[in-house]
Amino acid sequence: MSALAAKSLTRLLRSGFIAALLLSGAAHALTPEAIARLALGESDEKIEAINAIVAAGDASAIPLLQALQEGRLQTAGERVLIVDGETAIDAASRQAISPLPENREDVLVNNRLRRALGAAIAALRLASNDRDVRLAAALALQGEADESLLPAIGKAFAKETDPEIKNQLALIGAATQLQSDDAATRLAAVKALAQGNSQNTRALLLGLLEKKGDAYVERDPAIRAEAQRSLNAVESRIANGERIAQIFSGISLGSILLLAALGLAITYGLMGVINMAHGEMIMIGAYATWLVQNAFRDYAVGYFDWYLLCAVPVAFAAAALVGMLVERSVIRWLYGRPLETL
Repeated sequence: MSALAAKSLTRLLRSGFIAALLLSGAAHALTPEAIARLALGESDEKIEAINAIVAAGDASAIPLLQALQEGRLQTAGERVLIVDGETAIDAASRQAISPLPENREDVLVNNRLRRALGAAIAALRLASNDRDVRLAAALALQGEADESLLPAIGKAFAKETDPEIKNQLALIGAATQLQSDDAATRLAAVKALAQGNSQNTRALLLGLLEKKGDAYVERDPAIRAEAQRSLNAVESRIANGERIAQIFSGISLGSILLLAALGLAITYGLMGVINMAHGEMIMIGAYATWLVQNAFRDYAVGYFDWYLLCAVPVAFAAAALVGMLVERSVIRWLYGRPLETL
């Protein structure tokens, strides 16, 4: 990301970070009252409870939110249960419940609530110590974040040290700021989105340039002009990526055809036999690899990650042995008679 875009995003997210710091005193938003609102409240109350949990950065709420998202949150009177098969725990006290109450009722989740839960879980995972978890969370927030998540995004942006994740958070923050009523904020967000290279970013910028009736979605002509410049930059970056992918695919396919051609040339040049069984030999090697993989899974699961080191020589040996058998039993009788080998 360019220095100008980074500076713009820092300004954009600063307000969210300050808000997050102000809310950080509520380190644990998962109170019995919040749990009751999640389980027993109306949709708007549930959304408010989810937003409060995210604003507080209470990662301990992730299992509860996941249970609600997956339909495993149930109520039994005033009690809220996280159910897993035939077992359950009380969401407030964390105590195991046995036997399960018979008067349990499912907590219903609509599409709006399900989207909010997915975004909230991803936002809370931005605080994980695992880099892969944070990256996956940032990617999950693309196109899903709204202004209610801006404090969490701002806090994560301020703490993040990984350049790739920081760039993703910057773009998410910019996309969120497009909803702002302040023209300067929207303009800075549009400039920051110029650093994107995804179809989601392209769709956001295209949305600003669309017309609804006689009016543009974005009424400010200066912002529309900047959005067009950002869109051109994003589309150019996407096109370059697609060209690189096409070149790679062409080289890959050409390599396969080259190997087939070399095999035909060598066998015909040395033995005078046209052998078209390349595919069968590849299949035998693949089947041998599959057998080795299953053997490691069944008998050496602790070393499963290393099965490929054993599978490659086994595949070569299996294909070579079958090739020798075919040569001894069939091909040796056809040397110098290419037409009969077709």
